[in-house]
Amino acid sequence: MVRAGLIITATLAIAAYIARETLTPSSGGPPTLPFTDKQLHAMAFGLLLLPTALLAPRAMLVAAPLALIYGGIIEVIQPYVGRTGEWADLLADGVGIAAACVLALIVVALRRKA
Repeated sequence: MVRAGLIITATLAIAAYIARETLTPSSGGPPTLPFTDKQLHAMAFGLLLLPTALLAPRAMLVAAPLALIYGGIIEVIQPYVGRTGEWADLLADGVGIAAACVLALIVVALRRKA
């Protein structure tokens, strides 16, 4: 039960951070991180799935599509908050989600060998 609580808490905290960063008006200034917008999308959504992927890998079957739906919802809402929704951002979200799933599968396989 502690594991489920940790997964849910971590995932909701990451989801809230993603919402704050993607649904508030852009400052319009130069980026403060050395990454492109698409790289940031991939990293954020990979991080969103990582707690589930590492602590409950079987739950990825549900969590991964939900994470991608979350990314899609954000892209639909963004034009209403002074930002632009882009299909490329959703694709980058999917790349990050897929990367987290692959990482989790590797970790699970290594744990089984140990």
